[in-house]
Amino acid sequence: MDSVSKPVTDCYKSIAAPSRGLYKDKGSKFLSFAYPVSSEAQVKDIVASLKKEYFDARHHCYAYRLGLAGDKWRANDDGEPSSTAGRPILGQILSAELSDILIVVVRYFGGILLGTSGLTVAYKSAAADAIANGTVIEKVASQIFEIRFDYLQMNDVMKVLKELQIVPLEQSFDERCLIAAPVRLRDIDRFKEMLKNTQICQRA
Repeated sequence: MDSVSKPVTDCYKSIAAPSRGLYKDKGSKFLSFAYPVSSEAQVKDIVASLKKEYFDARHHCYAYRLGLAGDKWRANDDGEPSSTAGRPILGQILSAELSDILIVVVRYFGGILLGTSGLTVAYKSAAADAIANGTVIEKVASQIFEIRFDYLQMNDVMKVLKELQIVPLEQSFDERCLIAAPVRLRDIDRFKEMLKNTQICQRA
Protein backbone atom coordinates (compact mmCIF):
# COMPACT_ATOMS: atom_id res chain seq x y z
CA MET A 1 0.00 0.00 0.00
CA ASP A 2 1.35 3.43 -0.91
CA SER A 3 2.14 5.75 1.99
CA VAL A 4 0.20 8.99 2.05
CA SER A 5 2.36 12.06 2.71
CA LYS A 6 1.07 14.41 5.37
CA PRO A 7 0.41 18.03 4.40
CA VAL A 8 3.09 20.48 5.55
CA THR A 9 2.09 22.39 8.66
CA ASP A 10 3.25 25.97 8.12
CA CYS A 11 0.93 27.93 10.43
CA TYR A 12 1.68 29.01 13.98
CA LYS A 13 0.47 31.57 16.52
CA SER A 14 2.05 34.85 17.55
CA ILE A 15 0.87 38.29 18.65
CA ALA A 16 -0.11 41.12 16.34
CA ALA A 17 1.40 44.04 18.27
CA PRO A 18 3.14 44.92 21.54
CA SER A 19 1.05 44.56 24.70
CA ARG A 20 1.51 45.16 28.42
CA GLY A 21 0.61 43.53 31.71
CA LEU A 22 1.03 44.09 35.44
CA TYR A 23 1.27 42.09 38.65
CA LYS A 24 1.74 43.38 42.20
CA ASP A 25 2.65 41.54 45.38
CA LYS A 26 3.86 42.84 48.77
CA GLY A 27 4.98 46.16 47.36
CA SER A 28 6.85 44.69 44.39
CA LYS A 29 5.62 45.66 40.93
CA PHE A 30 6.11 43.44 37.90
CA LEU A 31 5.63 45.32 34.63
CA SER A 32 5.35 42.97 31.66
CA PHE A 33 5.90 43.74 28.00
CA ALA A 34 5.14 41.37 25.11
CA TYR A 35 6.53 42.02 21.62
CA PRO A 36 6.20 40.28 18.25
CA VAL A 37 9.77 39.51 17.12
CA SER A 38 11.39 37.51 14.33
CA SER A 39 15.10 37.51 15.23
CA GLU A 40 17.49 37.41 18.18
CA ALA A 41 18.84 40.79 17.07
CA GLN A 42 15.39 42.30 17.66
CA VAL A 43 15.27 40.66 21.09
CA LYS A 44 18.62 42.20 22.10
CA ASP A 45 17.56 45.67 20.93
CA ILE A 46 14.24 45.57 22.79
CA VAL A 47 15.75 44.25 26.03
CA ALA A 48 18.49 46.90 25.88
CA SER A 49 15.89 49.61 25.26
CA LEU A 50 13.77 48.52 28.24
CA LYS A 51 16.82 48.35 30.51
CA LYS A 52 17.62 51.91 29.49
CA GLU A 53 14.05 53.15 29.96
CA TYR A 54 13.53 51.35 33.29
CA PHE A 55 17.09 51.80 34.52
CA ASP A 56 15.95 52.12 38.15
CA ALA A 57 14.31 48.67 38.23
CA ARG A 58 15.95 45.78 40.10
CA HIS A 59 15.51 43.11 37.42
CA HIS A 60 14.69 42.85 33.70
CA CYS A 61 13.83 39.18 33.15
CA TYR A 62 12.70 37.77 29.83
CA ALA A 63 12.00 34.81 27.59
CA TYR A 64 11.54 34.47 23.87
CA ARG A 65 10.65 31.83 21.31
CA LEU A 66 11.20 32.05 17.55
CA GLY A 67 10.15 30.31 14.35
CA LEU A 68 7.59 27.82 13.15
CA ALA A 69 8.88 25.01 15.37
CA GLY A 70 9.73 27.37 18.23
CA ASP A 71 13.05 25.58 18.62
CA LYS A 72 15.02 28.79 19.07
CA TRP A 73 14.36 30.11 22.57
CA ARG A 74 15.93 31.47 25.73
CA ALA A 75 14.90 32.23 29.31
CA ASN A 76 16.86 34.79 31.37
CA ASP A 77 16.51 35.30 35.15
CA ASP A 78 18.62 38.51 35.24
CA GLY A 79 19.81 37.97 38.79
CA GLU A 80 16.68 36.42 40.27
CA PRO A 81 17.07 32.94 41.84
CA SER A 82 17.56 30.28 39.16
CA SER A 83 14.40 29.35 37.22
CA THR A 84 12.11 31.70 39.19
CA ALA A 85 11.70 34.30 36.41
CA GLY A 86 12.73 33.37 32.86
CA ARG A 87 11.33 29.84 33.04
CA PRO A 88 7.86 30.90 34.30
CA ILE A 89 7.72 33.54 31.54
CA LEU A 90 8.68 30.94 28.93
CA GLY A 91 6.12 28.58 30.43
CA GLN A 92 3.34 31.05 29.63
CA ILE A 93 4.58 31.41 26.05
CA LEU A 94 4.54 27.62 25.67
CA SER A 95 1.16 27.30 27.38
CA ALA A 96 -0.35 29.79 24.91
CA GLU A 97 1.43 27.96 22.03
CA LEU A 98 3.02 31.18 20.79
CA SER A 99 6.20 31.80 18.82
CA ASP A 100 7.96 34.86 17.35
CA ILE A 101 7.38 36.50 20.71
CA LEU A 102 9.45 38.15 23.44
CA ILE A 103 8.15 38.85 26.93
CA VAL A 104 10.13 41.04 29.31
CA VAL A 105 9.10 41.47 32.95
CA VAL A 106 10.58 44.49 34.77
CA ARG A 107 10.57 44.19 38.55
CA TYR A 108 10.56 47.01 41.07
CA PHE A 109 11.42 45.57 44.48
CA GLY A 110 8.98 46.47 47.25
CA GLY A 111 11.23 45.70 50.20
CA ILE A 112 9.70 42.35 51.15
CA LEU A 113 11.19 39.09 49.88
CA LEU A 114 8.67 36.94 48.03
CA GLY A 115 10.56 33.65 48.17
CA THR A 116 11.12 31.37 45.19
CA SER A 117 7.48 30.25 44.95
CA GLY A 118 6.25 33.83 45.22
CA LEU A 119 8.62 34.96 42.48
CA THR A 120 7.56 32.11 40.21
CA VAL A 121 3.91 33.05 40.62
CA ALA A 122 4.66 36.74 40.08
CA TYR A 123 6.61 36.33 36.83
CA LYS A 124 4.14 33.75 35.55
CA SER A 125 1.18 36.03 36.31
CA ALA A 126 2.79 39.13 34.82
CA ALA A 127 3.62 37.26 31.60
CA ALA A 128 0.12 35.81 31.40
CA ASP A 129 -1.39 39.29 31.76
CA ALA A 130 0.69 40.67 28.88
CA ILE A 131 -0.44 37.76 26.68
CA ALA A 132 -4.07 38.21 27.72
CA ASN A 133 -3.92 41.90 26.78
CA GLY A 134 -2.48 41.14 23.34
CA THR A 135 -4.09 40.01 20.11
CA VAL A 136 -3.17 36.50 18.99
CA ILE A 137 -2.80 36.02 15.25
CA GLU A 138 -1.95 33.17 12.90
CA LYS A 139 1.35 33.47 11.06
CA VAL A 140 2.43 31.54 8.01
CA ALA A 141 5.99 30.26 7.67
CA SER A 142 7.58 30.88 4.29
CA GLN A 143 10.87 30.71 2.40
CA ILE A 144 12.21 33.49 0.19
CA PHE A 145 12.97 32.60 -3.43
CA GLU A 146 14.66 34.68 -6.12
CA ILE A 147 13.08 34.25 -9.54
CA ARG A 148 15.18 35.30 -12.54
CA PHE A 149 13.60 35.47 -15.98
CA ASP A 150 13.41 37.29 -19.30
CA TYR A 151 10.73 39.79 -20.23
CA LEU A 152 9.11 37.27 -22.52
CA GLN A 153 8.51 35.02 -19.49
CA MET A 154 6.82 37.75 -17.46
CA ASN A 155 3.27 36.45 -17.98
CA ASP A 156 4.28 32.91 -16.98
CA VAL A 157 5.86 34.13 -13.75
CA MET A 158 2.95 36.37 -12.84
CA LYS A 159 0.54 33.51 -13.47
CA VAL A 160 2.42 31.31 -10.98
CA LEU A 161 2.50 34.07 -8.36
CA LYS A 162 -1.20 34.78 -8.80
CA GLU A 163 -2.21 31.12 -8.59
CA LEU A 164 -0.25 30.61 -5.35
CA GLN A 165 -1.31 34.02 -3.99
CA ILE A 166 2.29 35.15 -3.60
CA VAL A 167 3.02 38.85 -3.08
CA PRO A 168 6.59 39.81 -4.17
CA LEU A 169 8.86 41.45 -1.61
CA GLU A 170 10.94 43.23 -4.24
CA GLN A 171 11.16 43.43 -8.02
CA SER A 172 13.83 44.50 -10.48
CA PHE A 173 13.35 44.81 -14.23
CA ASP A 174 16.71 45.47 -15.88
CA GLU A 175 18.30 43.42 -18.67
CA ARG A 176 16.94 40.38 -16.86
CA CYS A 177 14.03 40.44 -14.45
CA LEU A 178 14.32 39.52 -10.77
CA ILE A 179 11.58 38.96 -8.23
CA ALA A 180 12.10 38.03 -4.57
CA ALA A 181 9.02 36.19 -3.34
CA PRO A 182 7.99 34.53 -0.05
CA VAL A 183 6.57 31.05 -0.70
CA ARG A 184 4.53 29.19 1.91
CA LEU A 185 6.24 26.00 3.07
CA ARG A 186 3.27 23.91 1.99
CA ASP A 187 3.47 25.38 -1.55
CA ILE A 188 7.23 25.09 -2.17
CA ASP A 189 7.14 21.79 -4.09
CA ARG A 190 4.26 23.00 -6.25
CA PHE A 191 5.98 26.35 -6.80
CA LYS A 192 9.20 24.68 -7.95
CA GLU A 193 7.32 22.34 -10.26
CA MET A 194 5.32 25.16 -11.85
CA LEU A 195 8.46 27.20 -12.53
CA LYS A 196 10.31 24.12 -13.79
CA ASN A 197 7.56 23.59 -16.34
CA THR A 198 8.08 27.14 -17.60
CA GLN A 199 11.89 26.72 -17.56
CA ILE A 200 12.33 29.70 -15.26
CA CYS A 201 15.33 29.99 -12.92
CA GLN A 202 14.54 30.11 -9.21
CA ARG A 203 16.87 30.01 -6.21
CA ALA A 204 16.18 29.89 -2.46
